[in-house]
Amino acid sequence: MTDAAIDSRPSTTRPKRHDHSMFEAELSGNVLNLHLLGRIMHWLKPYRLGLFVSAFFVLAASVLAVLMEIVISLVLVDYIIIGQSDGNMPDLGMIELTQWIEHSLGIPALFSAGIVFFVAMTVHGIFGHAHRQTLVGAIVKALRDLRQDLFAHLETRPSSFYDGVPIGRIMTRVTNDIEALFEMLRGIGSLVGEFVPFFVALSIMLSASVELTLILLALVPIVAVATYFFRQATREVFRLVRNSVSSLNQNLQENLSGMQVVQLSERQSLNLKNYTRINKSNRRYEFRSINLSTFYGAFNDSLASIGLGIIIWYGGGEVVQNEMSLGGVILFTRFMGMLFTPVVMLGEQLNVLFRAMASGERIFQALDWDEQIHEPENPVHLHGRLKGRVEFRALRFAYKANTPVLKDVSFTVDAGEKMAIVGRTGSGKSTLIKLLGRFYDFDRGTIFLDGHDLNDIHSRDLRSRIGVVLQDFHIFSGSILDNIVLGNPSVSREMAIDAAKTVNAHGFISKLPEGYDTPLVERGANLSQGQRQLLAFARVLAADPEILILDEATASIDTETEILIQDGLRKLMVGRTSILIAHRLQTIQEADRVVVLHQGEVKEMGSHEELLAMNGLYAMLHELQFQETQ
Repeated sequence: MTDAAIDSRPSTTRPKRHDHSMFEAELSGNVLNLHLLGRIMHWLKPYRLGLFVSAFFVLAASVLAVLMEIVISLVLVDYIIIGQSDGNMPDLGMIELTQWIEHSLGIPALFSAGIVFFVAMTVHGIFGHAHRQTLVGAIVKALRDLRQDLFAHLETRPSSFYDGVPIGRIMTRVTNDIEALFEMLRGIGSLVGEFVPFFVALSIMLSASVELTLILLALVPIVAVATYFFRQATREVFRLVRNSVSSLNQNLQENLSGMQVVQLSERQSLNLKNYTRINKSNRRYEFRSINLSTFYGAFNDSLASIGLGIIIWYGGGEVVQNEMSLGGVILFTRFMGMLFTPVVMLGEQLNVLFRAMASGERIFQALDWDEQIHEPENPVHLHGRLKGRVEFRALRFAYKANTPVLKDVSFTVDAGEKMAIVGRTGSGKSTLIKLLGRFYDFDRGTIFLDGHDLNDIHSRDLRSRIGVVLQDFHIFSGSILDNIVLGNPSVSREMAIDAAKTVNAHGFISKLPEGYDTPLVERGANLSQGQRQLLAFARVLAADPEILILDEATASIDTETEILIQDGLRKLMVGRTSILIAHRLQTIQEADRVVVLHQGEVKEMGSHEELLAMNGLYAMLHELQFQETQ
């Protein structure tokens, strides 16, 4: 393929630059986004039956809550104690039900009312519990699916995405932001259960006394305004509290994880001073939030007392004039809470809703992030075992625009050849390997594998043919065997053990308490550095790749362990194309050829002896390393 042909490649194969700062931007969520709510409903749709059942239970429980208040006031006080059954307030059939039980069972009216109240209270509790269970069940399942979809989407984002976006922000979307949606959806479901008795109680109160009801309703806007200003005031305070808690956690994690350095440098008093300063700031914000909450609670209690006083004053006059029964006045006092509570809860849920809007925007921003590695529409399928010939032709790449890391790099690694790539830090050695593994799209040029353009091969197919041991290899939680197999169904236990034996890892594994079934903690902290690297070699060998890439794989290995690895590598590289990025002199000397990179360009190429004879850049690097080993 000529350079002109390379440049004429479709633009879809060229890397698209993404502004990752947009992903990090703070989203306010101050606007009610109905489109976003509609998208959330997509995940709730499979569980809509549970939501409908939950709605039925909450409606039934709300009606029963009203009925219990009627039994206490109109049935117990008016009908049983006073003997009045023809009041002007609707009793929703509770007096007739009490009378029916009284006559059917032949028991006193007081016992009949008790039975009605007990049954209503029991069924109310059952329905309320059923409402919460079905509501939370549907929400949890929906958000579980959303979290899985988000995780699956994040798994397919390329390395360039994770280069530009902090991991902490990504984790926030999967954890905290999903939790914010849970609180919002659960709150909306609970709010429905508060507003149903609000309207039922309001209709009964209006039928009894329009004037008294309107007087009490005049207090509702006052509660609403107070709630609004309270939420405005606490929003900033709660933000400061969350930030101070984050600072406390960050400071604590930093100091505990670096405790050895802290104790060696005698920083305990300084660290305590810094922690105390942050802790005092947190205490100040916490007290401020407590004071606001206390004032708001006292204000609502005062309004409730005023409302109660109005009912007693006005309702008492109505009782004297026989316009209202005593039970009706009591019922008004019981219903007053049903008027105020939904307004207070609505104010609380609006704050939750707006926070959830910001969380939802962040979640869907991540789900809609389209950054990905170009995959061919009609990929070339790699059949059989590859020869392993790799050619880099006029390769140019930059992580950031106008800052090239590789500049027209061209060289060929023959099938079965052992090629070493050397150069100073930042010369582009590791970048070459990342491009060969299709972790990034490149700006110009191409890479051939057995004559096939890498852009014509699906990354999944390509990566199954390449075994890579990077500088920062990752150990997963699980057993030793799990970390060798990595879920590959084509790798059996016997194959994993054979691979471990080849790279001389079987010796230390067999000495572990449970051998290959020994569980590993996070990042393999219960293994030494050398043991983790041997395990990484076994992992690659078990997959039996045609191309082997070692990126500084033995850079931090002790001499004794390196002898074991070098012996395993000699067996491993037989019949495979091997690309070695290493500073170790022994590894370089055993390579068939050496490519010397400098500032993204190929400066020298040849065998170890040929490059030393040139007395150029390689000879200088060799001399520097030789001096370091003295």
